[in-house]
Order: sequence, then structure tokens, then C-alpha cells
Amino acid sequence: MWDTVQETVNYIKGKINFDPEYGIILGSGLGGFTEEIEIEYVLPYEEIPNFPVSTVEGHKGALVFGTIGNKKVVAMQGRFHFYEGYSMKEVTFPVRVLKYLGIEKLIVSNASGGVNPNYKVGSIVIIKDHINFMPEHPLRGKNDERFGPRFVNMSQPYSVEMIAKAKLIAQEFNIEIHDGIYLGLQGPTFETLAEYKMVKILGADCVGMSTVPEVIVARHMELETFGVSIITDMGDEESILTVSHDEVLQAAKSAEPNLRMLIKELIIRN
Repeated sequence: MWDTVQETVNYIKGKINFDPEYGIILGSGLGGFTEEIEIEYVLPYEEIPNFPVSTVEGHKGALVFGTIGNKKVVAMQGRFHFYEGYSMKEVTFPVRVLKYLGIEKLIVSNASGGVNPNYKVGSIVIIKDHINFMPEHPLRGKNDERFGPRFVNMSQPYSVEMIAKAKLIAQEFNIEIHDGIYLGLQGPTFETLAEYKMVKILGADCVGMSTVPEVIVARHMELETFGVSIITDMGDEESILTVSHDEVLQAAKSAEPNLRMLIKELIIRN
């Protein structure tokens, strides 16, 4: 893994002259955030050695390099999921590449189903913790100490400082936000009503099919991490009858302007 990551990093550095401070993983329907970036380079995934290629609608599949304010960023337009058939090491491979391109902070976004009755479709939820219900772990196997320790402390997977700043920004711009616990399931099916009830019983506020493996690997490499979710459906009897990927994308799009503002200001000020 180390040699493969370094090969990819060296290829990218050979193509561009850019040292990003922030990495951003753009989830379903959030690819428009790149409009906030003063773009300098775009590298399609298919041109990058060892990189997977996203197969999900709404995920464009490119690394976008540029600036937001005076901060240098690299954004992933599209992520990879375990349900696409990739291994967890492939799913999280880009996070390792971003680390060795120079990022110190990682922002992850996603679309998720809500079970907290205080949420509604379009709610923005800052992820304060997660529950890993994925069937595979990205750190399973021999550990390479060059990346990080064998046993990772996950007591604070999401940056307390970045969460506090995001809440202040949201208050300043009058953006309604919530915080909550995200539960990661494999997918690709949307949850049954019984599964939504299970998620709530387990203590989570929302559920999705990504993010958790990326955050685990980010913490393995001591990247400061901030996570945010857009609620695109609610886990109740009425909502689950009609939920579809198109509806998820539409709901994410409706909430995107506020989320874009929140993330942009967080990057500029942090």
C-alpha cells in the first residue's frame, strides 16, 4: 500500500505544482461546491494511476485543485463506496493520497437518511460521532506504521474545534444546523423501516453508506476531520415508500447553497 500511494502521489505532483492544505470529499449532489473554488488544476480519476473510478450518478470523478480565499484545497468530485465492489482499502485509498499530497485537514460530506424527529428533508447535520456497521474494516490486515498506529484512538473522530467554529459560522449566517451521530451501513439498498428503527435504537440520528471508512483512515493518519450530512429522506413509513436516488440528489441540491456557504467560511477561517 505504501508504495502504491507514493506512486500515485508522485504522479500527481509531477502533473501539478500545488500543495493543498485542505481535502474535501464531495458526496451525492454536492459536486457544485467546486464553483466556490478558484480552480487551478483538474485531474480526472481515470488518468490517475491506481485510482478507482466512481460509478455512481452524481459523482463526477475528478480531483479539483484550487484556492478558497487564501487556502489551498483539493476536492474529490465523487467518492468510492464498498457497495460498488471496491475493497475498503480501495475505498479509502484517495484519503491516503490526499494526506501525502500535503493536506492537514479533511472535510467529508454525504447524503443520509434521518431518524431524528427534529430533522427534516434538507436539514444540515454536523456529524459529531459515528457508529461503524460496515461489514469490513479499512484497517484490517497488516499495519504499516508509516501510515499510523496499529490501534487508533477513535474517541474524537471529528474535530471538536472545527465543529465549534462551524456552529458559530452557521449562527452568523442564520443557517439552521443540527448535530448528530451517523451510522454507516453497506448499502446499496435504502434501509427498511425495521432497519431505520434499529438505527434509532442504536443511538444514531442518521444513516448512510459512506464516510465512516474515510474518517477511520483519516484518523489513522492524524488528519483533523470534519463531517457534515444533508438529510435527503426520513426513515418513516411515509417517506420510505417513495425514496429513490433521484430524490436524494434533488434534496441534496436544495440544501447545497447553505452547505456551500458553511464549508467555504469554515475553510477560510480555520
